[in-house]
Amino acid sequence: MDLEARSLQPNVKAVLLAKLREYKSDLNNLKSEVKRIASGNLNPAARDELLESGMADALTASADQRSRLMTTTERLNQSSDRIKDSRRTMLETEELGVSILQDLHSQRQSLLHANNTLHGVDDNVGKSKRIVTNMSRRMSRNKWIVGIIISLLIIAIIVILYFKLAK
Repeated sequence: MDLEARSLQPNVKAVLLAKLREYKSDLNNLKSEVKRIASGNLNPAARDELLESGMADALTASADQRSRLMTTTERLNQSSDRIKDSRRTMLETEELGVSILQDLHSQRQSLLHANNTLHGVDDNVGKSKRIVTNMSRRMSRNKWIVGIIISLLIIAIIVILYFKLAK
């Protein structure tokens, strides 16, 4: 960074080099403090204070985590209850659907049976109509035959009476 700052324009270079020197001195101070703490030159009271603050932070974090865990567990239990209710509702709906399908199936069978019966009745009505039509034709034919026979008998009677009376 030092080399890059030196290669810039003079007005920017002075500001950056000053900041760089400041950062280097802060880094050296922090390094010396870390060495002092790591070497054990820290007095026991300061050490206990650091440990207690760490423990307090850990206990606070633990309590916070515990409360979040309890809240999450409660939400999970509520979700489980909702899932159980939904499952029960789904099973009831499924049973109702199966019942409706069975009813529809039996109604379909009834309708098919009625349809078959209707076709049978329609066939019978057609046969009956043909029979009645044939009977009507035969009756008309028989009327004509009877009428012709009666006419022939009347003519025969008239002819016989003519020959009997004329002689």
